[in-house]
Amino acid sequence: MYDKTILVVDDEPRAREGMKRLLEKWASGKHRIITASNGQEALSILQREKVHILLTDIRMPEITGLEVLERIREETFPVVIIVSAYPDFDYAQKAIALGVLNYLLKPVKKSELIDVIEKAVDVSNKKEREKVLEKVVDDKLINALDYHSPPREPVREAIQFIDQHLKEDLSLKDVAEHVHLNPSYFSTLFKEQMKLTFSEYMTRRRMQRAKELLIATKMTISEIAEECGYKTPKYFIQLFKEMEGETPNSYRKRQNKGLSMF
Repeated sequence: MYDKTILVVDDEPRAREGMKRLLEKWASGKHRIITASNGQEALSILQREKVHILLTDIRMPEITGLEVLERIREETFPVVIIVSAYPDFDYAQKAIALGVLNYLLKPVKKSELIDVIEKAVDVSNKKEREKVLEKVVDDKLINALDYHSPPREPVREAIQFIDQHLKEDLSLKDVAEHVHLNPSYFSTLFKEQMKLTFSEYMTRRRMQRAKELLIATKMTISEIAEECGYKTPKYFIQLFKEMEGETPNSYRKRQNKGLSMF
């Protein structure tokens, strides 16, 4: 299985095949390198399969490289590198507006092309991680923060304090003291505004942080447990399994399946 699919688009056969050979040598079988000889062929490929990185010429007959970019759906938009024989300022401006990573002038040096492609791989990995993280957001936390209206002071201040001290052994009394309220009154106020008890909010917030760390870092389960305020990995694993239906390790493997992030 390939980590990335890289599409090279150029109407000049020599330039297209030259970049393909260079990238195949660099990729050493890790990434899939495919080509298109014009903009229409490129669009057809982009519509039927996932392309992570698009390396395209600008000036091509019928459909230009920029027109290809304008027609790609936002949800499938790859990391884009423009290659052109013309130092055209207007083209460069439009390319930047469309979110192009880099604008290279022909003839492109081998070292320059490889350097830009490696940066594109990093950007693609980051985009994929962000998409995964968006999917693991706790709906109850989102609803709590957006319920009719955002939490008011002093609950808003309490939430900020919790986020800043998530790895500490925070109690309701600690947070109530920070916002200068009686613990009993603070508990009632918190539940009234957040639609979650203080204890449930703390657990869900810590689990959310744990999921983010499991996906986006190489931290061990013990390190993540500590970072999320749990004294022992055993208790953290038990609680995580109760809430998510699987162990932290299983969750990490499932969520990172297909991502070339480590």
